[in-house]
Amino acid sequence: MASTLRRSARTMCPMNCHPTFCGMEVEVERNTLVEVRGDKANPDSEGFLCVRGLASAEIMDNPSRLLTPMMRKSRDSDDWYPVTWDEAMTRIVDTMQSIDRDRIAVWPGHGVLSNDFGPLANLFLAWRFATMAGCQWWDSCMICWGLGGFGIGLTGALDVNTKEDMSAHADLIVQWGSNHASQPNTARHVARAKKRGARVIAIDIRHSDACRSAHESHVVKPGTDAALALAMMQVIIAEDLYDQEFVEAHTIGFEALSDHVAHFTPAWAAPICGINADDIRDLARTYATTERAMILIGGASMHKNAHGWEAARAISCLPPLTGKLGKPGAGFGPRHAGLPQGYGFNEIINLPARPPGNYIPQQMSAIVDAIEGGDISAMLLFGADFATSFSDAARVNAGMAKMDLVVSHDLFLSDTARRHADILLPATSWLEDYGAKATATHVYLMDRILEPAGEARSMTQIVRELAERLDIADFYPWDGDTGHIDAVLDHPSTGHITVDQLRAAGGSAALTVSHVAHLDPQYPTPSGKVEFYSAQAHESGCSPLPGYTPRTPGDFPLELRTGRTINHFHAFYDAGRALPSLARRDKRPELWIAPADASTRRIDDGGPIRIYNNRASFSAFAKITERVPEGTVWIHDGWPGLNDLTSGAAVLPDAATTLFPFSTGQSAYDAFVEVTAHRQ
Repeated sequence: MASTLRRSARTMCPMNCHPTFCGMEVEVERNTLVEVRGDKANPDSEGFLCVRGLASAEIMDNPSRLLTPMMRKSRDSDDWYPVTWDEAMTRIVDTMQSIDRDRIAVWPGHGVLSNDFGPLANLFLAWRFATMAGCQWWDSCMICWGLGGFGIGLTGALDVNTKEDMSAHADLIVQWGSNHASQPNTARHVARAKKRGARVIAIDIRHSDACRSAHESHVVKPGTDAALALAMMQVIIAEDLYDQEFVEAHTIGFEALSDHVAHFTPAWAAPICGINADDIRDLARTYATTERAMILIGGASMHKNAHGWEAARAISCLPPLTGKLGKPGAGFGPRHAGLPQGYGFNEIINLPARPPGNYIPQQMSAIVDAIEGGDISAMLLFGADFATSFSDAARVNAGMAKMDLVVSHDLFLSDTARRHADILLPATSWLEDYGAKATATHVYLMDRILEPAGEARSMTQIVRELAERLDIADFYPWDGDTGHIDAVLDHPSTGHITVDQLRAAGGSAALTVSHVAHLDPQYPTPSGKVEFYSAQAHESGCSPLPGYTPRTPGDFPLELRTGRTINHFHAFYDAGRALPSLARRDKRPELWIAPADASTRRIDDGGPIRIYNNRASFSAFAKITERVPEGTVWIHDGWPGLNDLTSGAAVLPDAATTLFPFSTGQSAYDAFVEVTAHRQ
């Protein structure tokens, strides 16, 4: 009898290491998760599952998990008391009806994408609710990959080759700001290509894991990637290493680019980047003369600075300059939100139904201004640690403290919930809700395998009930619990598959995509060609040619940069600290600092330190290491209070943030700081 109560089921890892999610097999007994392991039958991951995926088992039966709706007696207390769902929803609806609808913001985070990344059906449903209710909604890619997408999009090479194409065909892989921690499954394909004989070169601001496994690595000064790319272009053009046939047939602006980069020599770039001029020449020649050379460009961290989009813009000119687009083993490989040719899903947002309102633009600095200025009175947060995720976080926190209502729907308390939430709503886990995930090549059903724990409800249940209580007509015109998922999946790339058909097929289906991007030499630019010179950039207030803007030295001597580690990914699961195995691996904030910088400040390895500038102060511990160059300090993101140090200044003009369907209105996350030993 016991054996019949135990069963295995296929799903996907709830961590969001896009675009290379991993398959997962779970063992379930009665309504209890017993074990998670890699799914060997998964065509994307083939049984691989990293420490983050294995730690997901600790979500279930976690003593810190939220299992019942809660309200707080007052914002300045920790006195929470349980309420019914009806009481919680009634208070939310009463508040929404008592204030102007455009003073309400809806913001889902990575927590709700654990069973939704790729198709985004559940996210689209929440977006549909915000749209039809007339609330504020801001695209969350502005806190992640948006600026990188902006720079690449101006050039026109947004599509990527798949990891399978890379491992089978690339002879040179340049990991430019691409970190194994963000894409552990992609790293497996880099290793396969390397074993096959491909050469791997890594470029980063620190000696990352990618650098450690590469044949050759270059550590550049923060914010100088664009200068390095410009110098490579200068060498390629000056030494006649560019692909004249491709350039003439498929690009515009080459003559302007050639004149523009003429003075950006390796000798000019060397002191800026911290790389020897001869090494820059060798890098340019190696890249240009290797026919099947692929660039893995960083998805988020390398672009999150005052001029970060310039790096993506300059780097994205290298493949077309050397004729590497539309070829196996070349062009751009997997990157965060980089999609292969043919990939797509339907959207169900219903933008025409959005009523008139005072909508804040998709510009992070404008959002922070509105929050601090009191223009937002209520926030509905779904799986989001909002205040920790935004730059200029001190201003965000000051504004949220004045709001009438903050609702946090999540599995665990987050820093935002602890500081600001009035209502806590218990969320379903990835095994307790319906969804679908998609890699670059496959779509996977995320079926409901367990009954929700406690009183947990999904975001889709909540927005459907809110829409009903607010009398939003025609909000859910589909049948059942998965009708909206079917509507999103009804696309040529999926073969118009449905949830039932996915279930009957064993939970997965191959997408109709090309493993090689840009086979059809039509590019998503106004000219339909690759644009070395971008008129739309010029018209929007940005440089029409790829450029480099020197960093303006701050009042503090060290450049602070952030990124990811294998033990931490995004702010959900309370930045991973709610999962014991990850918390043990990542016990405290550690700042990487070079030995010379530590010595002059009399900082001990492992000792307590204070990181500060004229905006804020943050306490951490020193990790003295030669893996960061002198003058640069590095820490992984997500720690509460860390983003108080950042400026939050706008990176792009407002007009430029509307050029693409994704949000590009990101603020700067970098900062100049000082570090001192924190002695008692």
